[in-house]
Amino acid sequence: MEVGERYSRRIVDDEIDELQAGVPAIAIEGAKGVGKTETALRRCQTAYRLETATQRDIIVADPARLLQGSAPILIDEWQRLPESWDIVRRAVDDGAGPGAYLLTGSASRDDISTHSGAGRIVTVRMRPLSLAERGFDPSVSLTELLSGVHPTVNGATTATLTTYADEILHSGFPGLRSSQGRPLRARLDGYIDRIVDRDFDELGRKVRNPAALRRWFTAYAAATSSRASYEVIRDAATAGIGDKPARGATDHYRDVLERLWVLDPVPAWLPSNNPIARLSTPPKHQLVDPALAARLLGVDREALLDGASTGPAIPRDGTLLGALFEALVTQSVRTYAQSAEARVHHFRTRGGEHEVDLIVERADHRVVAVEVKMTRSVDSDDLRQLRWLRQTIGPDLLDAVVVTTGPEAYRTTDGIAVVPAALLGP
Repeated sequence: MEVGERYSRRIVDDEIDELQAGVPAIAIEGAKGVGKTETALRRCQTAYRLETATQRDIIVADPARLLQGSAPILIDEWQRLPESWDIVRRAVDDGAGPGAYLLTGSASRDDISTHSGAGRIVTVRMRPLSLAERGFDPSVSLTELLSGVHPTVNGATTATLTTYADEILHSGFPGLRSSQGRPLRARLDGYIDRIVDRDFDELGRKVRNPAALRRWFTAYAAATSSRASYEVIRDAATAGIGDKPARGATDHYRDVLERLWVLDPVPAWLPSNNPIARLSTPPKHQLVDPALAARLLGVDREALLDGASTGPAIPRDGTLLGALFEALVTQSVRTYAQSAEARVHHFRTRGGEHEVDLIVERADHRVVAVEVKMTRSVDSDDLRQLRWLRQTIGPDLLDAVVVTTGPEAYRTTDGIAVVPAALLGP
């Protein structure tokens, strides 16, 4: 997209606006295709596009050129010239003013000696489009829920289970939203192929067996919204294969995919100021976009709605569509939480007696708990874990929410918010 084309403002734009007014350098990071460059180009006066070989060669010959030009100066895909990070850091140390530099990056690296930039370069995460950014009209604000005032919850939507299945398949990558059918599938395949065939090499991490990487990637997709161990994922990826790869090889896959921001696991919530004991610590598995998981598993709308089970055998509670619906909601909730300066975790006791899909935590460690239910209406069992958590942590629970596929938002008689996914926003 060129600067002159139509641009749909993103939720993260508000965060960047605030930061640019007060900090000299911002790094916008996230997977390829989430919209980092388009967002940054609208904020800069000078742009250095390091993904372009010709411009990168010129900068390699004279790195100081990165500081030349009218501010704000954008360094796009900074990781392709790792020393650019330190060049900006030093410029900040030398007194660069607010909003002087923007960096965008589609990967982090572990084979460079860049200074962390802590206190000089502020990092902002960008994810694919949330539901609120895809044209839905939210009526319930996560920021208000986090305020602890128990806001009124209302609103109605025509979104159905089929709507959400379509959104899962259609992807939140802005550049893919205009595609449908076979062109969309081909573009998602191309995205996956690039990860396997090119991105590892560009990070200096050679893939000796691309087929094994693709099998592991597919098994991870099958583990979406689960806490399956990495041994279970490895075994699922190599079912029927006698010579299984060593753990070091699969750890290598996971490490690089996380550095590419393609894996987006949800960390466990480990509260320090309440009486809950014996907590489970493994992350909950998520890809950056559930469309990638669906494509890796080869499912279409009919297969999802029919409850088909495809791909490697990974134990899960419920259907694949339920897991991908949770992934879609998680992707959106993380975007809304970031806007509210909050973090997202999952919660589970070690024996599995109690668990909550998402815990949105403020800086003071008070939380909003979110259960994701692929249902039009909720019953007492759907509310059971939220009620237990409220009784257990008391005032540390600011609010409790069940996100559904239903038509209306409301509060239950005991105050729990029931909100269709399409009606939840920042």
